[in-house]
This record gives sequence, C-alpha cells and structure tokens, in this order.
Amino acid sequence: MFPLPPPVQTALHRLNDAGFSCYLVGGCVRDFLLGRMPTDFDLTTNARPAQMQAVFSAFRCIETGLRHGTLTVMIRDFPLEITTYRVDGAYSDSRHPDSVIFTENLCADLARRDFTVNAIAYHPKTGLVDPFDGRSDLEHRLLRCVGIPAQRFSEDALRILRCIRFSSVLGFGVEAETDDAIRTRKDRLQSVAAERIRAELDKLLLGTDVTRILLAYPEVLGVAIPELLDSVGFLQHSPYHRYSVWGHTAYAVGAAAEDPVVRLAMLLHDLGKPATFTRDQTGRGHFKGHAAVSAEMTKTILTRLRYPNKTVQGVTELVARHSDKIFNDAQIRRLLAQYGTEWFFRQLEVRRADMRAKEAFCLRELDSIDRMEQAARRILKNGDCLSLHDLLIDGSDLQLLGAKGRCIGRVLDQLLERVLDGSLPNSREPLFYEAERLIALYQETNEA
Repeated sequence: MFPLPPPVQTALHRLNDAGFSCYLVGGCVRDFLLGRMPTDFDLTTNARPAQMQAVFSAFRCIETGLRHGTLTVMIRDFPLEITTYRVDGAYSDSRHPDSVIFTENLCADLARRDFTVNAIAYHPKTGLVDPFDGRSDLEHRLLRCVGIPAQRFSEDALRILRCIRFSSVLGFGVEAETDDAIRTRKDRLQSVAAERIRAELDKLLLGTDVTRILLAYPEVLGVAIPELLDSVGFLQHSPYHRYSVWGHTAYAVGAAAEDPVVRLAMLLHDLGKPATFTRDQTGRGHFKGHAAVSAEMTKTILTRLRYPNKTVQGVTELVARHSDKIFNDAQIRRLLAQYGTEWFFRQLEVRRADMRAKEAFCLRELDSIDRMEQAARRILKNGDCLSLHDLLIDGSDLQLLGAKGRCIGRVLDQLLERVLDGSLPNSREPLFYEAERLIALYQETNEA
C-alpha cells in the first residue's frame, strides 16, 4: 500500500465512483517501488477525454493534450496528468504519435511506454499490473525497453537520451539489446528539439552515476554536442593528469557540487584543450589559452541548446576563468565586485572539482581553495566596499569639489578601483583627498 497524497486519492475515487478504472502509472510507481516519494503523479484511465472532463467538472482542468487523451486536473493546486488508455500510431516527427486509438485494455496502453520500469501500473485495491516484468528489472537495477528497443527509439528519439539519463540518476545498468539500439540509433537525436535535449542533459548531469555515463556514452552526447568528441581519448601528457581530456571531464563532473550550473561548467570547461595542445622538448603537454577557447565553445553550445541568457553568461564566465590564479584579497574583491557572490562561490566549486579529477598530489590545492573561500566570507562579513554603492563618497560630494559631467563618473570608477585593490581605504577623508587630486588631474588633462 503506497502513501498516496489526498489529491491523488480524490482523482482515483472520482473516476472509480463514476464507473471507470484508473491506475497510477509510470515514474511515480517506479519511485514508490524504489522506496522514494514521487514528486509527480500520472494516472491512466479507460475514461475518454470528454468523460474525464465531466468527472472533473468541479475542478480546473488544463487541456494538456486532449487530442491524445491527456488532461491535467488541478486538485487543491496539485496537478495530476490523467491520460486515456491508448495505442499510438506512427511517429512521423520522432516525437508525437500521428494518431492514437483509445482502448479499454490497460496492458495495451502499458505496451506503448518506453522502459519496463516505467510500464507498471498500480491501484490501491488491486495492486500492481506489471505485464513486462518491470519490477524484476527494478530489482536487478536494469533499464530495458518495452518491446523492440529500435522501434521504441524510432518512435521518440529523445528516449535514447532519457535512457542514459535514467541510468545516471538511478544508477541502473542498460540491458544489452537496449544499449545496442542506443548506439546504433543515436543519430536520430539530431531531429530532437534543443529544449528537450537541454532538459534531459540537465537531469543527466545531476545523476549520482554521471561519471560512468559520460565515459560510456560520449558518442551519444556527441550528437547533441559534437564539440566534445575531440576530447575523447585525447591524452594530456601532463604530470597533473592521469586521464584523457574526456576522462578528466567525466570525473570532474562527478566530483562537482550538485549544482546544475557548476556541473554544466565542468562538462564544458576543457573542450578547448585539443585545439590548443602543444608539446615541449621534454614531451610534456601544454594547453595555453584553452580556457578562453573553451569559453567561446561553451557560449556557442549553450546558445544552440537554448539555455537562458543568464545561464549562458554565467557558465561561460566560469569556464573562462576556471584556471585563473588568485593570490590575494584584492583579486577576490575584484571578482566579487565584477561577478557577484553566487558566481564567485560557484567558481570555487569549479576549481575543487577540477582538482579532484587530476593526479592525487593536486588535492593539496584544495587547501588554498578553502582559504579563498574563508577570505571571501571574511570580506563579505566585514562589509568591504565592492561597488560604487558601497563607496563612502558619491557624485554630490564630487560636485562640491568642482567635478562636472564625465569627470564625476571617471573619478568614482578610479576611486573604487583603488579601494578594491587595497591601496585606498574606504574612508571619507582619504577618499576626498584622492578625489581632489584626480579631479585636478582630469581638469588639467582636458584643458591641455
């Protein structure tokens, strides 16, 4: 007996009381069987769309995909997606069935689903309906397509990426025939919309088994991100690295904090290495300028995958500066001032993940990263000046000193720069003294 939220119980009872059968299906059943509390609940019923609308006429309903039999019902602000038992027609767009045939047969409906672990239905009174032995695959931690894998992936190519996403998140292996179909059908991902690729990639990267998946399926991810393929097997010939560029990338992603922005940065942070590789007379490899090249590639990739502009900018900047040296508080203040607190602490997480994926001796650098974090938190706690707003002198003060027009902005910028680098305290008297000097210099320069 699964602990069903009250809105789910309400939906089941209403459909049953109206004479229809109804079952929980898909990911929520899978999660219950894995001992996890689901966050989304999908139901399937023999009620036709118009009948569902009648049953739930007292509730707000969203016609999610009524043509395909799907209605979203809002019960106490809890969204429930309810779909009529159906058999799908052909998938000419490799995404949606061209047509559906409604059916009274629950097992026929389960037969159209992607993986056996998602093709289990449940009702509190009758228990589980599991015609494809999905429960056994759950126990064996195995992902297997329902029916013929090649056919499942031809119907909806995104299932290829969904399979390796589930493998990453659940830590499951992939059954041999399903694995073979993933590899032979991978090019069909070219027809999938960028937004759908992006959504699966984000979930995949947050999986606990992400390193294994990145190492096992680079050619699959390479259909969506071909720029990563040059990194696969590319040896670094460096005393700092035990892995190839792609191997280092895979381990760095897995070593990163479970933050989607940080993990995305780790996936892309070294893509510029093959293009910048050189070897010196001793045979040692170097990648001068790889961070800048990686950043340009990152911007191109994330824009192509239709990430929000804020994500594109933030990840690109993390990649661009991931190998910068930071020696003192002045540099930390400048980074905090330029990029903000959230970005700065993500940058530290990027550096930690980078070090954890190198040779063991590089772990010593984690201490210096910890010191950077402590310094940054001290700077923030002390309320150090990080912006013009924090500066204890403003444009009105400069006007009293005789500054006009552009001179005001330029002098304020120069004062902030000197406060950030520690050469000038953020105190009224020294700020006024320096401002007078800069104003006089500006006026003298312009008069000349």
